Amino acid sequence: MTVALTGVTSLACTPEEPSPFTMTKGDGTDGDGDGDPGDGDGDGNPNCGDGVVQVGEECDLGSQNGESSQCTPTCHIASCGDGFVYEGFEECDDANGTNTDDCLTGCKLASCGDGFVQEGVEVCDDGNQDDSDGCNAMCLPGSCSDGIVQEGEQCDDGNTDTSDGCPACQLAFCGDGYVQNGVEACDDGNMSSADGCTAMCEHAQCGDGLLWEGMEECDDGNDVNGDTCTLACTTAFCGDGVKQVGVEECDDGNDVEDDFCTNDCISLLYFVEGPQTNVDEGDLGGWEECWSGLYGTTYPSLSGTILGQQCTGSKLLVGCRPVNSATFTLLAMGDREDVLFDTGTGNVTHDANGVSWYYNGSHSMGFADLGTGVQRNSCDTANASPTLRMCWHTGGDQITSGYRCGSTFLNGNNQWERVIMHAD
Repeated sequence: MTVALTGVTSLACTPEEPSPFTMTKGDGTDGDGDGDPGDGDGDGNPNCGDGVVQVGEECDLGSQNGESSQCTPTCHIASCGDGFVYEGFEECDDANGTNTDDCLTGCKLASCGDGFVQEGVEVCDDGNQDDSDGCNAMCLPGSCSDGIVQEGEQCDDGNTDTSDGCPACQLAFCGDGYVQNGVEACDDGNMSSADGCTAMCEHAQCGDGLLWEGMEECDDGNDVNGDTCTLACTTAFCGDGVKQVGVEECDDGNDVEDDFCTNDCISLLYFVEGPQTNVDEGDLGGWEECWSGLYGTTYPSLSGTILGQQCTGSKLLVGCRPVNSATFTLLAMGDREDVLFDTGTGNVTHDANGVSWYYNGSHSMGFADLGTGVQRNSCDTANASPTLRMCWHTGGDQITSGYRCGSTFLNGNNQWERVIMHAD
């Protein structure tokens, strides 16, 4: 540094005029008290500030000496590291070479981005303004949720919400352990489909075709209740109340041996005399439904399809009930030849198994209680024992609309159904 010193005054003596001042050089020793000013050993300089550059002084501007001027109070030319801030040239001067305080070497004030970490003020300082390199422009380390994608992050949306598309600064995916709203029903952080949350991030449930360990015995993914896996995802067995197709003849879900279904799920045919009322479908051991139709609807091909192809058993049961009811309002059963004995169109009946039967494919078919007679016009309209009478209109080898189920007359009513079952 070149410093121009102005206003420096010197004293000179001519040989003819001896100097009135005595120059004291000290006592010739080293250290404080040696009397030598300006030699750096701590002795003050009583002459500094008199405007005359004395021995040991680099400058002396008199009253212009100062902590912020080019000539310091110790009569040294201002320089970085002297502890005085030279105005216009230095920002600071703490007289040390430490770069972790507020004044750097070079007498510059510490600032974020200068490449030095200021203790107690900055966490990092990499000397640049790049926010994505792990130390941002605020001299703070990059972190997830700061809105800036750092190394190791796939995304950063500036929030801590783990239910959006960027949980924990990684792109959301099924199996990441975070439930993404509107996309996933669950997410347990694994790809197993044997627990409560499947590999598709859907809640495990009976019928999804995936075996939920500890909760399901089986899961065949269908809604068939007569195969080896029930609708409750339990393994089918004799006594569970569900008839396993091709394996069991019946299954009444109880341990009563002498009812119509044995404890080995072997069917004992439910076969009783006379018209029966209010019979639960579950009590009809050995019978299989082969046809049903609504009272208000016509069904063709009575002899060809319904009785010729669908209901072919050696024994027939005919009954009626409200739609979707498991209880028959009225039914009767008998050997096939008795139930379908053609009685013509008159009031003649064919009596068998405690029932008065009548049948004609172009008039009507049905039954009444034994010995009570019928009044066919074309269906039976008689009122004796009305709750034990059932009649369906027929015509042109069709089951046509009508007519009664016990004492209830049902012309055009599709809230009731007609049912035929068969057995051998």
